[in-house]
Amino acid sequence: MAKTKYFFNPKTLSYEKYKLSRGLLLLRGIGVFSFSLILGFVFFILFSKFVDTPYEKQVQSATNNIAADLEDMNQRISLMDAELNKLRQKDVSVYRSIYESSPVNEQVWQSKYESSKKYSDLRKLSNKELLSYLNLRLTQLQKAFKAQSQSFDQLLSMAQNKKEYLARIPAIQPVANKQLERIGSGFGYRTDPFYQTQKFHSGIDFTAPRGVEVYATANGVVEMVKTEIWGYGQHIIINHGNGFSTLYGHLSKFLVKRGQKILRGQLIGLIGSTGKSTGPHLHYEVHKNGEKLNPAYFFYNDLTNEEYQLMLERASAPNQSFD
Repeated sequence: MAKTKYFFNPKTLSYEKYKLSRGLLLLRGIGVFSFSLILGFVFFILFSKFVDTPYEKQVQSATNNIAADLEDMNQRISLMDAELNKLRQKDVSVYRSIYESSPVNEQVWQSKYESSKKYSDLRKLSNKELLSYLNLRLTQLQKAFKAQSQSFDQLLSMAQNKKEYLARIPAIQPVANKQLERIGSGFGYRTDPFYQTQKFHSGIDFTAPRGVEVYATANGVVEMVKTEIWGYGQHIIINHGNGFSTLYGHLSKFLVKRGQKILRGQLIGLIGSTGKSTGPHLHYEVHKNGEKLNPAYFFYNDLTNEEYQLMLERASAPNQSFD
């Protein structure tokens, strides 16, 4: 209960009740209302600053999740970038070395972003800035992957061409000779069986019974199927491209015709003793840009190292040729 206030009135020489005027009551009411309003606003500011609403908590949680996702994305981009660099190193130092090809222009691989940027630095960026940065990295990575893909397509084409090129180089013996017992005379100066003089023998003679199979030593096209009374007798010449050709002489039978495409190991004829010959055998020659080479150097594909060395020894032995 409010206390009643009195004041001494000197005019009446008595105590009287204290009464407030309407104006003063109004001012006092306005003051109380203003103070309450200010105090409420202060409480609202403090509450807003230090206490999150459920909606604000939800938004903040979503923001934190986005930031975490962006950091994770950046980490995965860095891993992909590292793997791409490994592929690039193999591309330059291994694959292109094998196929004797110059590396891709360095400008294709150059990146304009700082791939070494630390995550602590990334956290200082806003989500908008971080998203822009990652978008730039993805664009650069996409270009790099496209360049690497084109490089591998080029390497695949070179591999296919290299495979075809190798298939056109003579690399096997023209007759079945696993035991290396059919090499009768090698490349170089040998005694001519007819004139008994030293004469350059431009191939290797393989001795075998009449009718033994003769095989093409590389892919190519039959350039010549010819019969001579003397010389090579019935013989075949195969053009392998890249300057290579092979000759198969003294055959008893042709099994191919001129212009026919041939694969390595394909049966092309049978051994005989036609032309200038002392007995059934195959005279085999390898030519490169018109120059006659030692065929013994082109038998590496179907022999072990030991067999190859033994074959070279037997092919180089000084003896009499069969033609």
